[in-house]
Amino acid sequence: MKERLGEIYRRDGTRTVLSSILSILIGLALGGIIVLIVGLVSDNISGKSTWDGIRLVALGILSTGRDAAGNLSFGFNPTNVGNMLFRATPLIMTGLSVAVAYKTGLFNIGAPGQYLMGTMASLMLALGIPSETVPPTIIWIIAFLGGMAAGALWGAIPGFVKAYLNINEVLASIMTNWIAANVVTWAFEASNFKNLVEGTKSGYVYRTEYNNVVTPKLGLDEIFPSSQVNAGILIAIVIAILMYILMSKTTLGYQLKACGSNRHAARYAGIKDKRNIVLSMAIAGALAGGGAALYYLSGNTEFYWQTYQSLPDTGFNGIPVALLAACNPIGVIFTGIFMSMLDIAGTQLTALTPFNEYITDVVIAAIVYLSAFSLVIKMFISGGRKRKKARAAAPEDRPVPPPEEAKAEKGGEAK
Repeated sequence: MKERLGEIYRRDGTRTVLSSILSILIGLALGGIIVLIVGLVSDNISGKSTWDGIRLVALGILSTGRDAAGNLSFGFNPTNVGNMLFRATPLIMTGLSVAVAYKTGLFNIGAPGQYLMGTMASLMLALGIPSETVPPTIIWIIAFLGGMAAGALWGAIPGFVKAYLNINEVLASIMTNWIAANVVTWAFEASNFKNLVEGTKSGYVYRTEYNNVVTPKLGLDEIFPSSQVNAGILIAIVIAILMYILMSKTTLGYQLKACGSNRHAARYAGIKDKRNIVLSMAIAGALAGGGAALYYLSGNTEFYWQTYQSLPDTGFNGIPVALLAACNPIGVIFTGIFMSMLDIAGTQLTALTPFNEYITDVVIAAIVYLSAFSLVIKMFISGGRKRKKARAAAPEDRPVPPPEEAKAEKGGEAK
């Protein structure tokens, strides 16, 4: 049994999972320390509220509010869990976008721009095709595929300049991010999709339910009542599994990773490196655009169309999601849900304690920052294992002299 456990521990995948878990635990502990420090230095936050804040950092997803005596209560909260799964959907997709590109040797920091282009395409298609003549289900499919196509097109641009002009994809992606923000703002400024029915919502685009286009629930609303969850989370999970199969079990995935490892060696082996670089970024862009489509086609989400002033956090949050998962598409499912859980915990922290939303952002930022150290922790674990193994093997590996030499040495010592 001990040998079996040792064999499992020596696997690279096991050390990867352990490093990610340690990063999460260290981040949660750091978040609790931040809450403790803020509570101690603030005059309007009592010790009880500070303790409540620390518990909510780790267990906010299980919070059911306060009981009659004013104490925090915990248990299964279907609304919180459903909202967590809903918010995890775009995070899983943008995490896949970053992870797939990274597996092919590219750093896709352009996910926010690809997310915006997917948002624009999916919303315009969902709201622009009349549901009186086309079934809403068909409109939903067209809008979802259109969002993925728009993201793929936008992702292919930095891939093209990387492949044919040797311009770093990070620089190109930063440029395309801000171009996308201005293009989306201009497009909705000139459109008729601004919400003019609700006077206070004129800065927002109509929700897709305005045209009867809504993502089906598939019974999830009965399991998680009063939440926003829909079938989008199931679609994201299926896409993650497909990405794992593509990258690990197919010839195309092998070629994409080969180009990422060494494009010159891949070209020598007959692989079309330039085509694969463009294709890799296009796939990454399609995933980010698909994440936006799944979020905004839910029917109950609103999009603020003046986006030129900022880029969507969801696009950037895909980076820590991918890093925590070691860029494994299956792992991205769990890290995306974890990051969404932190978001829900932050909401509970703000609603149930005197801590404001800024401390929530600091806690989440600390955990996100720690996610980048998962690789360092993995190296530390692997290095410690190697040192321990070397010390254990040292006496056994010491060369034993032949009998004649041993006698000579013994005689020399006697003299």
